Amino acid sequence: MNKKLILHLLGAILLIEALSMAPALAISLIYGDSDWAALLVPMGILTVLGAPPWLLVRSEDKANLRPREGFVTVAFAWILLSVFGALPFVLSGVIPDFTGALFESVSGFTTTGATVIENFDNLPRGIMFWRSFTHWIGGMGVLVLTLALLPKMTGRTSHLMRAESPGPSFSKILPKLGDSAKILYLIYGVLTVLEWVLLMIPGGMNAYDAAIHALGTAGTGGFSNYGLSVGAFDSATVDIIITVFMVLFGTNFALFYRMLIGDWKSVWKSEELRWYLGIYLAATLFISCMIMPQYGGFWHALRYGSFQTATIMSTTGYATANFDLWPQAVRMLMVILMFVGSCAGSTAGGMKVVRVALLFKMGRREIRRTFQPRKVQVVRFEGKGVEESMLMQISSFIIVYMLVILAGAFLISIENTYDFTTNLTAAITAVCNVGPGLGAVGPMGNFAGYTPFSKIALSFLMLCGRLELFPMLALFHPAVWQKG
Repeated sequence: MNKKLILHLLGAILLIEALSMAPALAISLIYGDSDWAALLVPMGILTVLGAPPWLLVRSEDKANLRPREGFVTVAFAWILLSVFGALPFVLSGVIPDFTGALFESVSGFTTTGATVIENFDNLPRGIMFWRSFTHWIGGMGVLVLTLALLPKMTGRTSHLMRAESPGPSFSKILPKLGDSAKILYLIYGVLTVLEWVLLMIPGGMNAYDAAIHALGTAGTGGFSNYGLSVGAFDSATVDIIITVFMVLFGTNFALFYRMLIGDWKSVWKSEELRWYLGIYLAATLFISCMIMPQYGGFWHALRYGSFQTATIMSTTGYATANFDLWPQAVRMLMVILMFVGSCAGSTAGGMKVVRVALLFKMGRREIRRTFQPRKVQVVRFEGKGVEESMLMQISSFIIVYMLVILAGAFLISIENTYDFTTNLTAAITAVCNVGPGLGAVGPMGNFAGYTPFSKIALSFLMLCGRLELFPMLALFHPAVWQKG
C-alpha cells in the first residue's frame, strides 16, 4: 500500500477543509458574533496537520493510485473531515460533548441532516453557517472538490471518484477527471446561487436565511437554522422554490451537462429520469389525496404532499409538516421512498432509482423464467443490455444495504433508549442519509436523546450510506492492510 500517497491526499483534504471554514469565519466577523475563535482555531490545526504531508511527498511517490488506496483514502478522508469538522461545535459550546458534535458533523458532511441540537434560539451565525456549509461540501463529494482544485494531484484518480460517487457505476462527462470535476462543481455552484437569489426574491428571506436553506437544498442535507425547519416561514412561495430545487438536485448531474451542450434528446430519453419523475409524481398524487381531509382541499394538500415527497426522495430532510401524524399508509410510503432515494450521480442518498428500477426488472425476468425457462432473458436499461456482473453487484449491494440497516438498528436498540419504530427508522434514515425518521426522531424531533454509543453507531451508519457502504466496510477487511 502506498502510504505516502494516502498521506499526501489526506493532507490536501485537511487543507481544503481549513479553507472551507473561511466563509463561516467571515460570516461570524460580519455579524460580530463571538464564535470566530471556534472557527479560527480548527483552521490553524488543520493547516498545521495538513501542510507537511501535502508539501513533503515527492512527485515520484504520487505515481500510482490503486483501487485499494482509493477506498482507504476516501474512508479516512471522510472520517478526518468529520472529526475536525466537529471542533467548531465543541469550541463554541453549541454542542459541548464531542460525540454529539461528531454526530452533527457526520450528519452535515454526509448530507443526512439529522441533528442533536434541541434549541435553535440565538445560536452563533458563523457556526450555523459552517453546519450548513458541510452539506454543500459533502453533497458533491470532497474528493470531487479536491480533483477540481488540484487536478494534477496524481496520475490515476478515477478510483477516488468511483469510491465516493453515488450510484452503481461511475462515468466521466469529459476525458479528464479534473475537467469533469470542475464542470460538476460549476453546475452545482450556479444552481445553488440561483436558488439563493430566488429564496430572497421572490421568496422574501433575508440573505443569511436564504444561504442556509440554499446550501441545505443543494447538498440535499436539510439543516435549517429554525427548529420548525422550512415550516417556520409558512410561505407557499418558499415551499415551491425549495421543492423544485430538491427535485433538481436529486437529478443526475450528467443530465445538466447534456442540457448545457444542447443534447436535449438524450435527456428526454433518460430512462432513469423517467423512473425518478414517475415515482415522484405518483407518490405526490397518492400522498396529497390521502392527507386532503387534514388540509381541507386538494391544492393545499398538494403543497405539503409535494414538498414532503421531494424532501424524502431527495433525502434532503426539510419539513413543512409533521408527517409522523399523517395516515399509516403515507408514513409507510415515506419509509419506502427513503430506500428509493433519487438518481445516481446526484447529491441525494438512498439506494438510488437506477438500482430500484433494475431490481424491479430482475424480478420481472425471474417471473418470466418460470414459464419460459429456455428463452434468453436480457435486462435492458437506457436502451442497452445490462451485464450479469452488474446485476449481481446491485443484488449484493441491496442485500448488504439491508443487513447494515438491521445491524445498526440492533446496535442502537441495545441500550433500550427508544421504541422499535424510532430505532428502526433512525437506522434507515442514517444509512439512507435522509434525516428525519418516525417517532422520537420524526420531522419535529431530534437525535439528542441517544447515548454516546448510539450516536457513534449512527455516525458510522451515515458514513456507510454516503460512501455506498464498501469504502467504510473495506476498512475491516484484512486484505486491505496487507503489503503489496
